[in-house]
Amino acid sequence: MLDNSEKKARFTSPSMIDLRAEYASNEEKVRARRNSDTLNREQWLEKKLEIAQKMLNGPRPFQAWSPSLDDLRLRQRSKDNIIDQRLRPRRLPLPSSLPPEDELKVDSLFKQSGVVSKFAREQVSDKDLVRLMPGSWLNDEIINFYGALILGRSDDSKENGDNAIVNGVASPKKSKILNVHYFTTFFWQKLTRDGYEKGRLAKWTKKVDLFSKDIVLIPVNHNNTHWTAAAINFRQKRIESYDSMFLDRSAVFKVLRNYLDAEHCNKKKAPFDFTGWEDYVLKDTPQQENGYDCGVFTCQFLESLSRGEETFNFSQDDIPYLRRRMVWEIGHSRLRTDP
Repeated sequence: MLDNSEKKARFTSPSMIDLRAEYASNEEKVRARRNSDTLNREQWLEKKLEIAQKMLNGPRPFQAWSPSLDDLRLRQRSKDNIIDQRLRPRRLPLPSSLPPEDELKVDSLFKQSGVVSKFAREQVSDKDLVRLMPGSWLNDEIINFYGALILGRSDDSKENGDNAIVNGVASPKKSKILNVHYFTTFFWQKLTRDGYEKGRLAKWTKKVDLFSKDIVLIPVNHNNTHWTAAAINFRQKRIESYDSMFLDRSAVFKVLRNYLDAEHCNKKKAPFDFTGWEDYVLKDTPQQENGYDCGVFTCQFLESLSRGEETFNFSQDDIPYLRRRMVWEIGHSRLRTDP
Protein backbone atom coordinates (compact mmCIF):
# COMPACT_ATOMS: atom_id res chain seq x y z
CA MET A 1 0.00 0.00 0.00
CA LEU A 2 2.88 2.34 0.76
CA ASP A 3 4.55 1.51 -2.55
CA ASN A 4 1.34 2.14 -4.48
CA SER A 5 0.72 5.39 -2.69
CA GLU A 6 4.07 6.70 -3.87
CA LYS A 7 3.17 6.01 -7.48
CA LYS A 8 -0.25 7.67 -7.33
CA ALA A 9 -0.72 11.45 -7.61
CA ARG A 10 -1.19 13.09 -4.23
CA PHE A 11 -4.56 14.55 -3.47
CA THR A 12 -4.62 18.32 -3.19
CA SER A 13 -7.73 20.14 -2.06
CA PRO A 14 -9.20 22.86 -4.27
CA SER A 15 -8.83 25.34 -1.44
CA MET A 16 -5.10 24.82 -1.36
CA ILE A 17 -4.94 25.31 -5.12
CA ASP A 18 -6.89 28.54 -4.80
CA LEU A 19 -4.64 29.82 -2.00
CA ARG A 20 -1.56 29.11 -3.97
CA ALA A 21 -2.97 30.85 -7.03
CA GLU A 22 -3.97 33.84 -4.92
CA TYR A 23 -0.52 33.96 -3.34
CA ALA A 24 1.14 33.82 -6.78
CA SER A 25 -1.08 36.62 -8.09
CA ASN A 26 -0.27 38.77 -5.04
CA GLU A 27 3.43 38.22 -5.60
CA GLU A 28 3.04 39.37 -9.21
CA LYS A 29 1.17 42.49 -8.11
CA VAL A 30 3.86 43.35 -5.57
CA ARG A 31 6.58 42.74 -8.10
CA ALA A 32 4.81 44.92 -10.62
CA ARG A 33 4.38 47.69 -8.04
CA ARG A 34 8.05 47.54 -7.14
CA ASN A 35 8.98 47.76 -10.83
CA SER A 36 6.59 50.68 -11.19
CA ASP A 37 8.22 52.45 -8.23
CA THR A 38 11.62 51.90 -9.70
CA LEU A 39 10.58 53.18 -13.08
CA ASN A 40 8.85 56.31 -11.62
CA ARG A 41 11.30 57.18 -8.86
CA GLU A 42 10.95 60.95 -9.36
CA GLN A 43 7.17 60.74 -9.07
CA TRP A 44 7.48 58.57 -5.96
CA LEU A 45 9.84 61.10 -4.35
CA GLU A 46 7.52 63.99 -5.18
CA LYS A 47 4.60 62.13 -3.57
CA LYS A 48 6.60 61.41 -0.40
CA LEU A 49 7.71 65.05 -0.19
CA GLU A 50 4.11 66.16 -0.56
CA ILE A 51 3.07 63.88 2.31
CA ALA A 52 5.95 65.14 4.46
CA GLN A 53 5.02 68.78 3.73
CA LYS A 54 1.41 68.15 4.79
CA MET A 55 2.62 66.63 8.07
CA LEU A 56 4.88 69.62 8.76
CA ASN A 57 2.09 72.09 8.06
CA GLY A 58 -0.50 70.09 9.95
CA PRO A 59 -1.28 70.21 13.71
CA ARG A 60 1.53 69.37 16.07
CA PRO A 61 1.26 65.94 17.69
CA PHE A 62 0.61 65.81 21.43
CA GLN A 63 3.88 66.06 23.31
CA ALA A 64 4.31 63.40 25.98
CA TRP A 65 4.87 64.79 29.52
CA SER A 66 8.38 64.24 30.80
CA PRO A 67 8.78 65.06 34.51
CA SER A 68 11.61 67.32 35.55
CA LEU A 69 13.94 66.55 38.46
CA ASP A 70 11.98 68.95 40.68
CA ASP A 71 8.73 67.19 39.74
CA LEU A 72 10.21 63.82 40.69
CA ARG A 73 11.49 65.19 44.01
CA LEU A 74 8.11 66.73 44.81
CA ARG A 75 6.32 63.48 44.03
CA GLN A 76 8.72 61.47 46.19
CA ARG A 77 8.41 63.97 49.05
CA SER A 78 4.62 63.65 48.88
CA LYS A 79 4.88 59.86 49.13
CA ASP A 80 7.27 60.17 52.07
CA ASN A 81 4.83 62.48 53.87
CA ILE A 82 1.99 59.99 53.40
CA ILE A 83 4.12 57.14 54.76
CA ASP A 84 5.32 59.27 57.68
CA GLN A 85 1.74 60.23 58.54
CA ARG A 86 0.72 56.56 58.63
CA LEU A 87 3.67 55.58 60.80
CA ARG A 88 3.54 58.66 63.04
CA PRO A 89 0.06 60.19 63.00
CA ARG A 90 -0.01 63.95 63.28
CA ARG A 91 -0.62 65.01 66.84
CA LEU A 92 -3.35 67.30 67.99
CA PRO A 93 -1.78 70.52 69.34
CA LEU A 94 -2.18 71.15 73.05
CA PRO A 95 -4.53 73.96 74.03
CA SER A 96 -3.16 77.15 75.54
CA SER A 97 -5.48 76.99 78.56
CA LEU A 98 -8.05 74.87 80.36
CA PRO A 99 -11.78 75.43 79.91
CA PRO A 100 -12.91 78.60 81.79
CA GLU A 101 -14.59 76.71 84.65
CA ASP A 102 -11.46 74.58 85.17
CA GLU A 103 -9.24 77.65 85.14
CA LEU A 104 -11.35 79.07 87.97
CA LYS A 105 -11.00 75.79 89.86
CA VAL A 106 -7.20 75.96 89.53
CA ASP A 107 -7.21 79.48 90.95
CA SER A 108 -9.28 78.32 93.92
CA LEU A 109 -6.94 75.35 94.55
CA PHE A 110 -3.99 77.73 94.83
CA LYS A 111 -5.90 79.63 97.54
CA GLN A 112 -6.54 76.56 99.72
CA SER A 113 -4.48 75.99 102.86
CA GLY A 114 -3.38 72.77 104.50
CA VAL A 115 -3.77 69.45 102.72
CA VAL A 116 -5.19 70.09 99.27
CA SER A 117 -5.55 66.51 98.00
CA LYS A 118 -4.92 62.87 98.94
CA PHE A 119 -4.56 59.81 96.75
CA ALA A 120 -3.43 56.32 97.79
CA ARG A 121 -0.51 56.93 100.16
CA GLU A 122 0.35 60.34 98.76
CA GLN A 123 -0.85 63.80 99.70
CA VAL A 124 -0.16 67.36 98.57
CA SER A 125 -0.36 70.43 100.76
CA ASP A 126 -0.64 74.08 99.81
CA LYS A 127 3.12 74.46 100.27
CA ASP A 128 3.68 71.69 97.73
CA LEU A 129 1.06 72.86 95.26
CA VAL A 130 2.58 76.33 95.00
CA ARG A 131 5.55 74.69 93.29
CA LEU A 132 3.38 74.25 90.23
CA MET A 133 3.27 78.00 89.76
CA PRO A 134 5.54 79.33 86.97
CA GLY A 135 9.25 79.45 87.71
CA SER A 136 9.27 76.87 90.53
CA TRP A 137 11.14 73.56 90.85
CA LEU A 138 8.94 70.53 91.61
CA ASN A 139 9.54 68.57 94.81
CA ASP A 140 9.16 64.87 95.67
CA GLU A 141 5.58 65.30 96.91
CA ILE A 142 4.28 66.68 93.62
CA ILE A 143 6.12 64.12 91.46
CA ASN A 144 5.15 61.16 93.65
CA PHE A 145 1.51 62.25 93.79
CA TYR A 146 1.47 62.50 90.00
CA GLY A 147 3.14 59.10 89.75
CA ALA A 148 0.47 57.66 92.05
CA LEU A 149 -2.21 59.00 89.69
CA ILE A 150 -0.47 57.30 86.76
CA LEU A 151 -0.27 54.01 88.66
CA GLY A 152 -3.89 54.30 89.83
CA ARG A 153 -5.12 54.86 86.29
CA SER A 154 -3.19 51.81 85.12
CA ASP A 155 -4.70 49.63 87.86
CA ASP A 156 -8.20 50.91 87.08
CA SER A 157 -7.82 50.27 83.36
CA LYS A 158 -7.03 46.61 84.02
CA GLU A 159 -10.38 46.29 85.78
CA ASN A 160 -12.72 48.23 83.51
CA GLY A 161 -10.84 48.18 80.19
CA ASP A 162 -10.68 51.95 79.80
CA ASN A 163 -8.81 53.23 76.76
CA ALA A 164 -6.62 56.26 76.28
CA ILE A 165 -5.75 58.71 73.54
CA VAL A 166 -2.47 57.59 71.98
CA ASN A 167 -0.02 60.11 70.52
CA GLY A 168 -2.57 62.85 71.00
CA VAL A 169 -4.63 61.57 68.06
CA ALA A 170 -8.40 61.34 68.44
CA SER A 171 -9.40 57.95 67.06
CA PRO A 172 -12.21 55.50 67.71
CA LYS A 173 -9.55 52.80 68.06
CA LYS A 174 -7.69 53.82 71.19
CA SER A 175 -4.92 51.72 72.65
CA LYS A 176 -5.29 50.53 76.20
CA ILE A 177 -3.30 52.12 78.96
CA LEU A 178 -0.23 50.03 79.71
CA ASN A 179 0.20 47.82 82.72
CA VAL A 180 2.76 49.93 84.56
CA HIS A 181 4.63 49.98 87.83
CA TYR A 182 5.78 53.28 89.30
CA PHE A 183 8.70 53.67 91.68
CA THR A 184 8.69 56.75 93.88
CA THR A 185 11.49 59.30 93.80
CA PHE A 186 13.05 57.63 96.87
CA PHE A 187 13.73 54.42 94.93
CA TRP A 188 16.53 55.97 92.89
CA GLN A 189 18.10 57.49 95.99
CA LYS A 190 18.15 54.11 97.77
CA LEU A 191 19.44 52.30 94.71
CA THR A 192 22.33 54.66 94.02
CA ARG A 193 23.25 55.34 97.65
CA ASP A 194 22.84 51.91 99.28
CA GLY A 195 22.61 49.42 96.42
CA TYR A 196 20.15 46.55 95.94
CA GLU A 197 21.10 44.40 98.94
CA LYS A 198 21.90 47.05 101.53
CA GLY A 199 18.93 49.17 100.49
CA ARG A 200 16.65 46.11 100.82
CA LEU A 201 15.04 46.91 97.51
CA ALA A 202 13.76 43.35 97.15
CA LYS A 203 11.01 44.32 99.65
CA TRP A 204 9.85 47.11 97.33
CA THR A 205 8.45 44.51 94.93
CA LYS A 206 7.40 41.88 97.46
CA LYS A 207 3.79 42.04 96.22
CA VAL A 208 4.60 42.94 92.63
CA ASP A 209 5.90 40.80 89.79
CA LEU A 210 7.99 43.43 88.04
CA PHE A 211 8.60 41.18 85.03
CA SER A 212 4.88 40.88 84.25
CA LYS A 213 4.58 44.63 83.67
CA ASP A 214 4.62 46.39 80.32
CA ILE A 215 6.82 49.18 81.61
CA VAL A 216 8.40 50.34 84.88
CA LEU A 217 8.48 54.13 85.39
CA ILE A 218 11.21 55.76 87.47
CA PRO A 219 11.68 59.47 88.27
CA VAL A 220 15.38 60.20 88.69
CA ASN A 221 16.79 62.97 90.87
CA HIS A 222 20.37 63.87 89.89
CA ASN A 223 22.06 65.26 93.00
CA ASN A 224 19.11 67.55 93.79
CA THR A 225 19.87 69.64 90.70
CA HIS A 226 17.89 68.02 87.91
CA TRP A 227 14.93 65.67 87.29
CA THR A 228 14.81 63.12 84.46
CA ALA A 229 12.59 60.17 83.64
CA ALA A 230 13.79 56.59 83.24
CA ALA A 231 11.92 53.45 82.24
CA ILE A 232 12.39 49.71 81.98
CA ASN A 233 10.33 48.88 78.91
CA PHE A 234 9.64 45.14 78.82
CA ARG A 235 7.48 45.46 75.70
CA GLN A 236 10.28 47.03 73.64
CA LYS A 237 13.20 45.40 75.48
CA ARG A 238 14.75 48.75 76.30
CA ILE A 239 16.28 50.63 79.19
CA GLU A 240 15.13 54.19 78.50
CA SER A 241 16.21 57.64 79.68
CA TYR A 242 14.39 60.90 78.88
CA ASP A 243 16.27 64.08 79.73
CA SER A 244 14.94 67.57 78.97
CA MET A 245 18.54 68.83 78.95
CA PHE A 246 19.87 65.98 76.81
CA LEU A 247 22.92 65.36 78.99
CA ASP A 248 24.92 62.15 79.13
CA ARG A 249 22.97 59.59 81.14
CA SER A 250 25.05 56.46 80.53
CA ALA A 251 25.20 55.96 84.30
CA VAL A 252 21.41 55.58 84.38
CA PHE A 253 21.55 52.63 81.99
CA LYS A 254 24.30 50.94 83.99
CA VAL A 255 22.49 51.33 87.32
CA LEU A 256 19.15 50.04 85.96
CA ARG A 257 20.76 47.07 84.23
CA ASN A 258 22.41 46.07 87.50
CA TYR A 259 19.12 46.50 89.35
CA LEU A 260 17.19 44.44 86.80
CA ASP A 261 19.70 41.61 87.04
CA ALA A 262 19.69 41.68 90.86
CA GLU A 263 15.88 41.73 90.97
CA HIS A 264 15.66 38.78 88.57
CA CYS A 265 18.18 36.78 90.60
CA ASN A 266 16.21 37.51 93.76
CA LYS A 267 12.74 36.74 92.40
CA LYS A 268 13.44 34.23 89.58
CA LYS A 269 16.66 32.70 90.96
CA ALA A 270 18.54 33.24 87.71
CA PRO A 271 20.43 36.09 86.01
CA PHE A 272 18.38 38.30 83.71
CA ASP A 273 18.73 37.58 80.00
CA PHE A 274 19.60 40.87 78.28
CA THR A 275 19.61 39.36 74.78
CA GLY A 276 18.00 41.85 72.39
CA TRP A 277 17.89 44.65 74.97
CA GLU A 278 19.20 48.15 74.19
CA ASP A 279 19.90 51.43 75.95
CA TYR A 280 17.48 53.88 74.38
CA VAL A 281 17.56 57.67 74.09
CA LEU A 282 14.92 59.48 72.01
CA LYS A 283 16.67 61.95 69.71
CA ASP A 284 13.81 64.50 69.62
CA THR A 285 13.13 64.50 73.35
CA PRO A 286 11.49 67.87 74.21
CA GLN A 287 14.03 70.26 75.71
CA GLN A 288 13.58 72.84 78.45
CA GLU A 289 14.78 76.41 77.98
CA ASN A 290 15.32 77.28 81.63
CA GLY A 291 16.62 75.74 84.83
CA TYR A 292 13.39 74.96 86.71
CA ASP A 293 10.90 73.12 84.43
CA CYS A 294 12.67 69.72 84.47
CA GLY A 295 10.18 68.30 87.00
CA VAL A 296 7.21 69.13 84.79
CA PHE A 297 8.95 67.58 81.78
CA THR A 298 9.68 64.46 83.82
CA CYS A 299 6.05 64.06 84.92
CA GLN A 300 4.82 64.48 81.36
CA PHE A 301 7.38 61.97 80.06
CA LEU A 302 6.17 59.39 82.58
CA GLU A 303 2.49 60.08 81.87
CA SER A 304 2.99 59.74 78.11
CA LEU A 305 4.99 56.53 78.48
CA SER A 306 2.20 55.03 80.59
CA ARG A 307 -0.06 55.34 77.52
CA GLY A 308 2.40 53.60 75.24
CA GLU A 309 3.52 56.70 73.39
CA GLU A 310 6.81 56.56 71.49
CA THR A 311 7.18 60.34 71.11
CA PHE A 312 5.91 63.43 72.93
CA ASN A 313 3.56 66.17 71.73
CA PHE A 314 4.62 68.98 74.06
CA SER A 315 7.42 71.51 74.16
CA GLN A 316 8.65 74.35 76.35
CA ASP A 317 5.81 76.54 75.04
CA ASP A 318 3.24 74.11 76.53
CA ILE A 319 4.68 74.06 80.06
CA PRO A 320 2.54 76.97 81.45
CA TYR A 321 -0.60 75.10 80.36
CA LEU A 322 0.71 71.75 81.66
CA ARG A 323 1.49 73.25 85.07
CA ARG A 324 -2.10 74.43 85.52
CA ARG A 325 -3.39 71.15 84.11
CA MET A 326 -1.38 69.26 86.74
CA VAL A 327 -2.87 71.47 89.48
CA TRP A 328 -6.36 70.52 88.30
CA GLU A 329 -5.45 66.82 88.12
CA ILE A 330 -3.91 66.81 91.60
CA GLY A 331 -6.87 68.72 93.04
CA HIS A 332 -9.31 66.19 91.52
CA SER A 333 -7.09 63.14 92.15
CA ARG A 334 -7.40 61.97 88.56
CA LEU A 335 -5.72 62.50 85.22
CA ARG A 336 -7.58 64.29 82.48
CA THR A 337 -8.51 62.38 79.33
CA ASP A 338 -8.65 65.34 76.97
CA PRO A 339 -5.46 66.34 75.05
